[in-house]
Amino acid sequence: MPPPADIVKVAIEWPGAFPKLMEIDQKKPLSAIIKEVCEGWSLGNHENFALQIADATNFYITEKNRNDIKNGSILRLTTSPYQTAVQLHERIQSSSMDAKLEALKDLANASRDITFAQEFINLDGISLLTQMVESGTDFGDLLSFTLTAFVELMDHGIVSWDTFSVAFIKKIASYVNKSAMDTAVLQRSLAILESMVLNSQDLYHKVAQEITIGQLIPHLQGTDQDIQTYTIAVINALFLKAPEEKRQEMAHILAQKQLRSIILSNVIRSPTPINDEMAHQLYVLQVLTFNLLEDRMMTKMDPQDQAQRDIIFELRRIAFDVECEPNNSGSIEKRKSMYTRDYKKLGFINHVNPAVDFTQIPPGMLALDNMLYFAKHHQDAYIRIVLENSSREDKHECPFGRSSIELTKMLCEILKVGELPSENCHDFHPMFFTHDRSFEEFFCICIQLLNKTWKEMRATSEDFNKVSCVCVF
Repeated sequence: MPPPADIVKVAIEWPGAFPKLMEIDQKKPLSAIIKEVCEGWSLGNHENFALQIADATNFYITEKNRNDIKNGSILRLTTSPYQTAVQLHERIQSSSMDAKLEALKDLANASRDITFAQEFINLDGISLLTQMVESGTDFGDLLSFTLTAFVELMDHGIVSWDTFSVAFIKKIASYVNKSAMDTAVLQRSLAILESMVLNSQDLYHKVAQEITIGQLIPHLQGTDQDIQTYTIAVINALFLKAPEEKRQEMAHILAQKQLRSIILSNVIRSPTPINDEMAHQLYVLQVLTFNLLEDRMMTKMDPQDQAQRDIIFELRRIAFDVECEPNNSGSIEKRKSMYTRDYKKLGFINHVNPAVDFTQIPPGMLALDNMLYFAKHHQDAYIRIVLENSSREDKHECPFGRSSIELTKMLCEILKVGELPSENCHDFHPMFFTHDRSFEEFFCICIQLLNKTWKEMRATSEDFNKVSCVCVF
């Protein structure tokens, strides 16, 4: 006959004693079970004891998680979270460096458990750690384990990030700005700065005053992938939290500092395989970079704006340079007729006023930007596509204007332009780190592939969506 569902059979350890095999009744209060265990080893003051999972985590058993105990689990009787917190609070203030280091190691390990963390925080433990950091007297392993304990405690979300002083922020930033710093200290400092920026708009401004992109770049040029990952995470956090008007400015600085090529050379093309966390940070950077296009994607063309209309004139000029005539040649009607003919060859839907084609959002002005980029940077391919379609039968022409607008819209959907990064996605594309204008270059590749596929399928205008799907997917 199987045991009742509320009874679990476990082994319980106590230092210096043989483990006890015991049946735990999950309906009994945890305090009663701990008292029973203490009495079995003749230990008084049972309220000063607790049970832990006897594995690498050493997590405390509480009323909330006790149902996770399974038959065959190994538990450990140990001091209660409160008693452990009190002891560690005293030990990390020891005058002996060796004793202090061991205490900080124990604190860093214990702080992963939220039950302990709450007790240590209640003793104002976070303030004690920040004071130790601000004092600047600890270095090497002492500082490393201090920062590790701080990170573990803060990760539980119990304490607000807004509570930290400018002095603490400056000290953490100084560890990142130093050219030679202990690897563990640098890693923890980068992690702290990332969390500060992500969790507080006020701290974003303070961190942004202390850290520059130029100071972060050298950390990407080493070989430690963890340091590289945390560095990109800080850049992403600064990018994400920057006011909208500053993101383009920051993107310009990243381009000046050659961030893309540095990542390509030192991370993507590194002999070290890219782990999941690095892949995620590269994906986030990719998304944030593409999101800079959102403003143009959501901007309608103003048919009355001469500067915008000049872009369309430039497309016509590049494609039909030999056919252009000075403005004073011929009648107005003749010139209008000539323009209408050329706009039809360029594949616009509205042959009379193609500006109207770009009033649909998305893709808005982004489609026109792509077309102009293609015309200027891949001029031969652009002219060939336009002229090839000019010489086809109307029903078989692949309209460049319409194709460009629909393709830009499709690429925005595929690359999720304007959407926030997903927390669990690792889908970065190395090709987007091979060029400063990667979106535009991607468009140029796709528009040529679209035209090639159109010819091979002998498609008509009714087949547009079908051809698009074949090309992009």
